[in-house]
Amino acid sequence: MASTLSDQLEEVRCHAEACLYSTGSVLEVRAGISAMANIPLPPSVKYRYIAAETMIIENGVNNNRKETIGSLQRLSTALNILEKYGCNLTSSSRPKYWRAVKHNNPVFRATVDAIQGGRAVLCLYGYSNQQPDGLSFPDEVVEPDIEKVAAVTLEVMSLRMELDMLIKEAHPHPEFFERIIPSLNQKDDFGPISDAVAIPSSLRESQPLYMSLASLSQSPTSAFLPVRTANASTSTSISTRHTDNCTICAIFPVAAHCNSCVQWLCTECDRLYHSSAERANHHRTVVTSSKMRKNQSSSLLSWHCTHCTRVNSNQDILCETCERPRLASSGSAKDEFPQPFTITEWQCKSCTVLNAGSSILCEVCERPRLATKPPATPTRPTPTPNRPAAPVLGMPGDPDSQWMCQFCTYINYTPASVCEMCDLPRPEPTKMRVKLHPPSQVKKVPVLSIKPKDPPMEDPDLTRQKLMREEGLKLIQLIRDGEKKGVSPEEVYTGLRVSGVGNILPCDWLKAELPHLLDQICATATSSRAADLKAGQNQNGTGTAEDTGVEEEQTRGEGVTLSRAEAKLAWLSAGGDTERAAKQALRDRHSKVKELCSLGFTDEVRCQEVLRQSEGEVRGALSLLQRPLMEPFHQRMWSDQPEPPIDINHPDKQRVCRRLLAVYDLPSWGRCELALSLLQERTAPYSLDDVVQAVRESHDRDFIRRVLAKECPICLSDFPHSKMQSLTSCQCSVCCGCFQQHFTIAVRDKHIRDMVCPVCWEPDINDPEHLNSYFSTLDIQLRECLEPEVYDLFHKKLTEQALIKDPKFLWCSHCSYGFIYDGDQLKVTCFQCRNSFCAQCKKPWESQHGGLSCERYQSWKRENDPEYQRQGLAGYLRDNGITCPNCRFQYALSKGGCMHFSCSQCRYQFCSGCNNPFHTTCAVIHCSVTGLHAHHPRDCLFYLRDWEPGRLQALLQNKGVEFNTDTPPGTQAGLCGVIEQKDESGQQTDSACGAQTQPGHAGLCEKHYREYLVSLINSHSIDPAPLFNANELGLACRRYQVDDARGELEDDVTYYTRILEKLIDEVPLGDKVPRKK
Repeated sequence: MASTLSDQLEEVRCHAEACLYSTGSVLEVRAGISAMANIPLPPSVKYRYIAAETMIIENGVNNNRKETIGSLQRLSTALNILEKYGCNLTSSSRPKYWRAVKHNNPVFRATVDAIQGGRAVLCLYGYSNQQPDGLSFPDEVVEPDIEKVAAVTLEVMSLRMELDMLIKEAHPHPEFFERIIPSLNQKDDFGPISDAVAIPSSLRESQPLYMSLASLSQSPTSAFLPVRTANASTSTSISTRHTDNCTICAIFPVAAHCNSCVQWLCTECDRLYHSSAERANHHRTVVTSSKMRKNQSSSLLSWHCTHCTRVNSNQDILCETCERPRLASSGSAKDEFPQPFTITEWQCKSCTVLNAGSSILCEVCERPRLATKPPATPTRPTPTPNRPAAPVLGMPGDPDSQWMCQFCTYINYTPASVCEMCDLPRPEPTKMRVKLHPPSQVKKVPVLSIKPKDPPMEDPDLTRQKLMREEGLKLIQLIRDGEKKGVSPEEVYTGLRVSGVGNILPCDWLKAELPHLLDQICATATSSRAADLKAGQNQNGTGTAEDTGVEEEQTRGEGVTLSRAEAKLAWLSAGGDTERAAKQALRDRHSKVKELCSLGFTDEVRCQEVLRQSEGEVRGALSLLQRPLMEPFHQRMWSDQPEPPIDINHPDKQRVCRRLLAVYDLPSWGRCELALSLLQERTAPYSLDDVVQAVRESHDRDFIRRVLAKECPICLSDFPHSKMQSLTSCQCSVCCGCFQQHFTIAVRDKHIRDMVCPVCWEPDINDPEHLNSYFSTLDIQLRECLEPEVYDLFHKKLTEQALIKDPKFLWCSHCSYGFIYDGDQLKVTCFQCRNSFCAQCKKPWESQHGGLSCERYQSWKRENDPEYQRQGLAGYLRDNGITCPNCRFQYALSKGGCMHFSCSQCRYQFCSGCNNPFHTTCAVIHCSVTGLHAHHPRDCLFYLRDWEPGRLQALLQNKGVEFNTDTPPGTQAGLCGVIEQKDESGQQTDSACGAQTQPGHAGLCEKHYREYLVSLINSHSIDPAPLFNANELGLACRRYQVDDARGELEDDVTYYTRILEKLIDEVPLGDKVPRKK
């Protein structure tokens, strides 16, 4: 059975596809689709291309039956649009823009794009190229695959038909869909929502489930006829819903029932629908809601589409399949009245304007809401056939040759296939109606005998419509001709009214007659005004000579003639009436004079004159009146004399505020008054520029006072905010004088690193990145406040600071002069003192150094130089002195004493034992130390200087490193001769240590002997951790954040051995500690 159904489905599919993309008729395609829909196969088997079951599940599954039916209706509507896309592609005359589907199309967004799987169907059609604004065919595709598009379109049609039958409860096999959507089995209290008749299961089993292809071709319309049963008792009774809304607009309540056209109409729809001459004699009955409910079940009908024979519900004005209008069709009795819906707004299909839901006609094009989009209007209008005077059969005047437009009720004649008023096509009569109601021969015989005797009277409405159309077309043509000649439509229309219907064109009349007519209007207005003034004088009686002179002056002022431009505007507003135009021109002139007088120009004679000169333009007249007043200002502006200062004590405050507004460009008049009030305060002597600057930034008086009175933390004087300067590294502000004085002294007498804030001494410029950004902004500030020679010195020091970081930069060991050396020789001659030194070891150059490396030269000097031998370990400590890690400047000093060393060249602060920087802002995580400090490794002199010499010697002995203990011959006995830096009376001086030496310390004091031993430890990279005791080991673990937790049952030896190994593995020795070269 399954194979038979599959074969039957394939046969029907092939025939329907061939009819779809070939010359087959629409009825054959519809019959094939109906046959496919009635074959008892599940959607997953029936549909080959589209994922029908997935689309139904994704778009139709809801909580209850009512929501499911609504979702299926939306899916059916989207499939209807997809069907149109497929039909357009299979059509021989495809649309112009068939290659693309735009996302901004409102129909596409509301239907296809609103469901799941809609775009997948478009991809099956061939729209596989994703664009930013939509989908399109690939560029290499020239024509669509017609056969595949036809197959997909056929499945879309079949699925839509099945959904429609399922919604109307007319599907012969709903069990396939109830299995997919369980909510379809639920029954609600409202009954079915469609107009279809539910077929009983017994009837379904007795009736054939599908038809053969031969039966479809013989009777194509049978698939669309409603199912009827012979026995009335087998029909299912369906509960109907009642509504009080109009069957056309579905918005307003029913007010009348027409028995002729079987419609329930509201008041507005009844007036529009029965305004036609053919429906004027219909008998209507005024009904109420209760009466409507009684007659509802017997009066609401369904109707067949005359084009595709689809059965539509009575509330549908357009066919659901082909979207053609209902026209005058009738159908079988309808069993159910659909639930009314509320329309809040609707879009006109002609001009796409959104209208309110209560309006019947479009607000722009005045087309009915239910009218479809009109076809493209040809460039040339279709000529209307000339109507003969006497009515002849088949010609205008014959009732059979007339036809009425179903939308605008305009009477058209047989040769015209499009309505002359709304451009909608004439409906095609169905063949069935022709067969059922053939034309009667008896009807035309009396017409032939009556026409010569009593010609029918022309319809006055038709005559009026024709006349209005002709006059409108003529006026449009005249307006277009006038626009080409520079004449406005108002002038054309008014000229046409005034000139009459003669042979002269309005544009020619305007050019020839309008100037004389405008002069006449001006003369009439002048004489009329003079007559009114004279009548007013006579009414008041005779006055004194002085009063008479004043009245004559007023008469001269009021009698100024109008301009042609004013007369033309008045003539257009009066519709061509000269008398009304003269009065209107006088009224307009009077209102303009009053407007000028309100602006301060009280001379009406002058106002009348400037209005005439500016042709009635108030702005032009105002410019002419203000020109003499601006003359003193212009003379002052173009004079060579300087602008006088603003006198804040001037009695005219408005004059001072105007000067402030003009000179200083303040934001508003209120800011000008605020600035003037601040300047006039006696307790606060502010300068004008400072007040203006503060008022321009804020309108708060208290804030402005705080801005104008800021205290300098250095000189303790009050200055405005504009006279204070601050650095970008802090929030401190000082006055401009203190700022300039501080940085002038710093540039001349101090180091470049001393150029910080004089209040908080920020920032910490040991950080190189912070240093570069700080000096880049400081350079801009110092350029404006320092003297030129001081600023040049600042740039020189800044350049030296940058050169220090160059790897090729060298310091002279004789005079401390720095320069760039690009050579590859060890011997370098200073450009400043002309002395030579070694470029690698920085020692003064000697002839013995030539041809020897620095290490071999130092060994030779220790063995052969008596002076060096006499110095002993003091010379060793001097040669291995302190080297600045920032600028590489060398100091022949010992490292003992305070480990905090400050370089005199670059002011870099570092530890002399490990070269780590000293800073106040620490970058080490979990560091709780505040103030100036440094972080030292465990092999730094900072920690090892506290060890006893014997302990340090034991550490060296464990590693096999030799060290000196004997005093070298020739040295001064008892006193240490190591040179070190000392702070005496605030001055740092270099002098010998002078401390007592100890036996076994190689002629050094204990401090410097420890330094000597630590230098050996550091030069051989010896780790002092193995000699740590328990307290030192625990302190080192806590210092370097090493986990020193003790395990359970762990003895002391195992515990200390384990954490010692962990300390050595996790914390390396210092990377900046001087090692053996």
